[in-house]
Amino acid sequence: MQRISALGLDVGSKRIGVAGCDGTGLIATGLMTIERTSFQRDLEQLQGLIDERQVQVLVVGLPYSMDGTLGFQARQVQKFAVRIAAALKLPVEYMDERLTSFEAEQLLKAEKRSPSRHKSLIDRKAAALILQRWLDERRHGGSFRPLTSSSLPTEPLRLVDSAPLENE
Repeated sequence: MQRISALGLDVGSKRIGVAGCDGTGLIATGLMTIERTSFQRDLEQLQGLIDERQVQVLVVGLPYSMDGTLGFQARQVQKFAVRIAAALKLPVEYMDERLTSFEAEQLLKAEKRSPSRHKSLIDRKAAALILQRWLDERRHGGSFRPLTSSSLPTEPLRLVDSAPLENE
């Protein structure tokens, strides 16, 4: 079995939930939540994890609208992902993150924890859900195409982006 090391990112305006996977690519686990202060600080914290875990790919949750289109927040996440991937010299792949925060909140409630008191834990769990979906797709033969640092999708993406990308 080929070794895989990926980081899953749930990118928000205040925090970034970060998840990693075991070397076999079977299990995603929440690692940390980055409190966003500046791009440089976000980059430094991610670089530390990437070096430590020998990360090969970033998997970023893309917040589609419920109708499957890309709204303002999705475009912001894409721009951040392209910048961070270029700075870290890693490919980036997108996964549909619709409802992952809701699912993460439900997991917290099942653990008898208050979602309003554990925002950073929600972000970490959402990142793990995003990465787990990517790992499951990958294991079941899904095709993935990394997004280069110079391109952004102009059309709505589907569950896993496999459409050609064009500059905005």
